[in-house]
Amino acid sequence: MQLRRLSIVPVLLSALLLAACGSEAPAPKSETEASRDTATEQPVMGPERRILAFGNSLFAGYNVASEDSYPAKLEASLRAKGINARVTNAGVSGDTTAAGLQRLTFTLDGQQDKPDLFILELGGNDLLRGLPVTETRKNIEAMLQELQKREIPVLLMGMRAPPNFAEFQNEFDSIYPQLAQQYGAELVPFFLESIYQKPEMIQSDRVHPTEEGIETLVGATVEAVVRALPEE
Repeated sequence: MQLRRLSIVPVLLSALLLAACGSEAPAPKSETEASRDTATEQPVMGPERRILAFGNSLFAGYNVASEDSYPAKLEASLRAKGINARVTNAGVSGDTTAAGLQRLTFTLDGQQDKPDLFILELGGNDLLRGLPVTETRKNIEAMLQELQKREIPVLLMGMRAPPNFAEFQNEFDSIYPQLAQQYGAELVPFFLESIYQKPEMIQSDRVHPTEEGIETLVGATVEAVVRALPEE
């Protein structure tokens, strides 16, 4: 989600976050952070499970270190569970669904091995830029069709429109559950559910999660990732 293009961010996030947001100094290491620090030391079992995390700045890790991005923390969390996971970060800040569709084939062809799971997280920038919902749906569907053709399981990270987008809120919100059902993808109904009402977990730009926020997102979604992984 590129900041220089988000002229409507304050309006959107006043509804989405329900409070003014600011970055705060991280608290002393939480139990979650401590477990993350030792995650790579945990024994893992089974063959390597390759996961491709494909999205925008929410995956790319805007304004945080690469090791604190969602894909990196997800990999650590999975390994802490004994899963021999390798999560590749294919997040690009500012990507819309159209941009994602344009680079999908190139990204997949560039993988040394076919992913065991593809996590698709796009649509937020379409919403922020007021792009037609029909185009967002068409682009996500085209990506799901390509992944289905390649027989790659998908976990779809859903997004939701805030109340001030009432004119097309239902139409946008229905994209993710409907397409997940149609194409047999697993679904997280709303990727930001665990933090959107916690402004202390949002950076001062009022858009991107802090390191703690990313940690919370991982904790809230890791079980969905585990369920979406096909059997070895």
